[in-house]
This record gives sequence, structure tokens and C-alpha cells, in this order.
Amino acid sequence: MDFDLTPEQREVQATVRQFVDERILPTAIENDINHHLDMEAIEGMAELGLLGIVIPEEYGGAGMDFVCEALSCEEIERGEAAFRTLISVHVGLNSLSLLRYGTEEQKERYLTPQAKGEKIACFGLTEPAAGSDVASMKTTARREGDTYVLNGQKNWISYASVADHALVFAKTDPEAGHKGISAFAIETAWPGVSTADTENKLGIWAGSTGELFFENVEVPAESLVGEEGQGFEIAMYGLDQGRFTVAAGACGVVRACLERSVEYARERETFGRPIGKHQFVQDMIAKMVLGYETSKLLVMQAAWLKDKGVRNTRETSLAKWHATESAFEAAHLAIQVHGAYGYSAEYGVERYFRNARAPIIYEGTTQIHKMMQAEHALGYRNLNGSGGDVSPIASWAPALLARG
Repeated sequence: MDFDLTPEQREVQATVRQFVDERILPTAIENDINHHLDMEAIEGMAELGLLGIVIPEEYGGAGMDFVCEALSCEEIERGEAAFRTLISVHVGLNSLSLLRYGTEEQKERYLTPQAKGEKIACFGLTEPAAGSDVASMKTTARREGDTYVLNGQKNWISYASVADHALVFAKTDPEAGHKGISAFAIETAWPGVSTADTENKLGIWAGSTGELFFENVEVPAESLVGEEGQGFEIAMYGLDQGRFTVAAGACGVVRACLERSVEYARERETFGRPIGKHQFVQDMIAKMVLGYETSKLLVMQAAWLKDKGVRNTRETSLAKWHATESAFEAAHLAIQVHGAYGYSAEYGVERYFRNARAPIIYEGTTQIHKMMQAEHALGYRNLNGSGGDVSPIASWAPALLARG
């Protein structure tokens, strides 16, 4: 078992870390307070190749592995969650879905400019009445000759009002449940497409969250991604990719909280000595260490499987669940270590706390991931699909397959 990083992976880690230190952190608190989306920072991410980091070079991407993506997401979210969210929706949910299911024409028109960072992409799945229950979506796409007529609404869509492209899911057969869902590559400039920003959110103030509206949008038939009725499969594949970046980014939150808490605990004194000498403070620091290293190991396990081309739905789910919960706990503990200063915006710790709450909900709530893990273990759900491939660390899995 080799935990070392390759020279390329270390270089990526160091480069993105420097970018965060120089371009994101200096203005992170100010941008958060002002609800300002820093497009120049996004341009900088594009210049580094982060908006196409795991997309092959033939489609304009950087052609790196998933370990590099994980390391990059950790560093980016150590600075600001809004920018890691962009990697999730732009690369994980949208671009990787197009890479797998798109036609060559779709890849040329949409994937390549996205991978180069020339166009921004989002993922239109969630609706007011359809979150975890995807099959309850109301958006429809009715076939009329060489076009589909798209009507409906999507909400809680990251970068909805900024994106040039959207991968949108709609019912082409409303009576068929999840088997009647199809996916479409949509251009937000098309007639009938409109957007609105979501206001008064708890966190991720420096990011973009909004709604997509479709009113009799005429969608060319060649914009259908995959086949009719394949949308649910495509959405679940995309979520596997997006959840991975969420988990990796959560490691960055834990690390940021740990580093800032350690620094503060060494400097702040009470009762004549640094608060880091107090056992209750040490208890909080220790919990952050545990949360970071266990989360990082689960993320790297998923990355290893992804780089081997092995399906990793179970492992990615486990990493997303554990890492996001660990991030929220770390931010909670960091505020406690900082005391009243942690509650103010001065030290920026409360920003991590607010931002860490959303990932426990989106791309599968904690409860959904707990259900998935239990059903895998009980044999109610096929292990990573029909193949049954799982991480070799999961020693219980072969025994379960044998009983089946």
C-alpha cells in the first residue's frame, strides 16, 4: 500500500495551494461579507486547468488523475467553498457526464470549451418538489418532430445565473417514473431559458446559487444526451463524480479549521498559559485531527478506485458522508476554540461553519448516504452495481457476495 504522491501530484498540490494563499484567502472574508462572486479568481482557476482537470487533453482538459483533483479540491475549499462548488458542478456533474455519455458533436460543442474554462456549466436536476426523490420531478420535455419542447423549473442550482451551459433533466415519459427521465445539453442563452439568483442563504455567500426556468424552450433533438429514458442513470453517474469533489473539498475545511485553531491555541493565553495547554482544548484539536485524516483516507480510497476505472459509488458515498460531517464538526469546534472571536467575521472561522452546512444536504443528504451504506452491507443494494467490485479494504464485502 503506497501513500506517497507522485512528483506531478505534489506539484499540483503546491501550485493550487499557492494560488489559494495568494488569490483567494486575502479577499475571502470581504467577498463573503459582500456576497461577491470573484470571477477573476475563476479565470485564475481556468488558467491552472482546474476547470478541466480530469478531462482528457483531446477535449481541452488537463488530463490529470483523480488524486490530483482531490488534492486541488482540498486546497480550493481551504480558501473558499464557492470555488470548489464550481469544480463539483462544472467538472464533476456536467463535464464528466458529457465525457461518458455525450456524442462527439456534443463534446466538441460543450465539453471542450468547458474544459478550457471558456464556458461555465451547471447541472439542472433538483426541483422544488424533487430533491432526494428524483423521480418526482415535474419538468417535461415533449418531442415534436426534430425538437423537444422543454418546460419546468430547477432550483438550488449552483452557478445557474452564471453558467453558459446546463445539463438538464426532464421527463420525456411522465408516466414511467425514473425510467422516463432524459438528459439534455442546454444553452442558457436560448429563448425561453431564464435564471434567478437565490437570496438569503445561510452560507456560501461568495458563490452563485439560483434557479433555472424553462418556458416552451425548443431544444434540438441532437441535444439529447444519451438515449431517452437514460437520464436517471446519467444523473447518478454525475452525482458519483460530484460527490467525490464535495468529499475532497470537505477535507480542506477540516484542515483550515485545524490549522487556524492550532495557531490560535498556541498564542491565546488564559490563566497564565496558552489555551492549547488546557485538556478540553486539546480534546477539540484531537477531534479535528481524527476527522481530517479519516476523511482524507476515504477520499484517497475513492480516488484510487476511480483512477483504476473501478465503480466506486459505495466508497464515494462513504467519503462524502464522513468528510462533510467531519467538516461541520471541525468548524463548530474551531469556533469554540476561538471563543467570541470565532463567532465574529474577524477571524473567518464562522465562514467555514456556515459554508460547511450545505454539503451535508446537497448531492445526497447524510441520511441518504447512511441508507446507501446500510443497504450495501445488508445486501439490499448491489455492491457498486451488478459487478460487485469494492475496495479491497472492505473485507466484509466478499463474504456478503458469497452469501448472495
